[in-house]
Amino acid sequence: MEKFNQIFSGYSEYFESIRKRIYVLAVFFFIFFVVGFFGAGYILRTAVGVFDLQNAVIVTTSPFQFLDLATKIGLYTGLIVCLPLFIYQMYDFLKDGLSGKEKRLFFILLPVGLVLFAVGFAYGYGILFFYLNSVSGINLAFGLKNMWDISTFLSQVILTSALLGLVFQFPIVLTFLIRAGLFDTAYLRKKRRFAIAIIFIFVGFLPPPDIFSTILEALPLILIYEMTIWANSGYSARRAAQAEAAAAAGQEPLALNADRT
Repeated sequence: MEKFNQIFSGYSEYFESIRKRIYVLAVFFFIFFVVGFFGAGYILRTAVGVFDLQNAVIVTTSPFQFLDLATKIGLYTGLIVCLPLFIYQMYDFLKDGLSGKEKRLFFILLPVGLVLFAVGFAYGYGILFFYLNSVSGINLAFGLKNMWDISTFLSQVILTSALLGLVFQFPIVLTFLIRAGLFDTAYLRKKRRFAIAIIFIFVGFLPPPDIFSTILEALPLILIYEMTIWANSGYSARRAAQAEAAAAAGQEPLALNADRT
């Protein structure tokens, strides 16, 4: 036990730093949970109003459904606001152990990741806007009334948009894998057909369920895949040339980013 205490005391400074950061995150999460909870009515009106569904009526199906939605909106609001703060706290905790190159890479990829998420989220929202307005008009033409449950409506909209936003991050993941030496662009080109198949399988599970929407959701992901290969082709070529030079000299190949300055 004494030995454990000695080991623990050596890391007490780090544990205290983590405790303070968690406390800050918890305070911000609680504040914005309350803001989202009490602002749920405005948020719901805005979210439904954006779609301008003139052929559909959004309804609640139980007396307590709005309270449940307000709680979920509070949780989403807290998580969304705390995500950038969490990333900053994580960076601030680890920055002393990062090289100058790694710090620069972090500050480049962070805004790129946020922009990609926003683009993916907006793209998913746009597809659903077109789809839901089209479906409501078609149903009305067949004499069917559109009465949609608000929980199902919002969950599908948010889930689809958020998942597309997350999937739009995969160029960053691929870039890290390429820089780590696990893949190169030649391999990604060779496996292009498998990547496209995986993309279509994934988006096939997302609403809307029709093939036209699936194609619309898959096309930008395929384009991003190709752009990631193009953006990293120079790095892969330099790495391959370095490996060939090292092999010719009878040395172990060194990573291009070996200098940690």
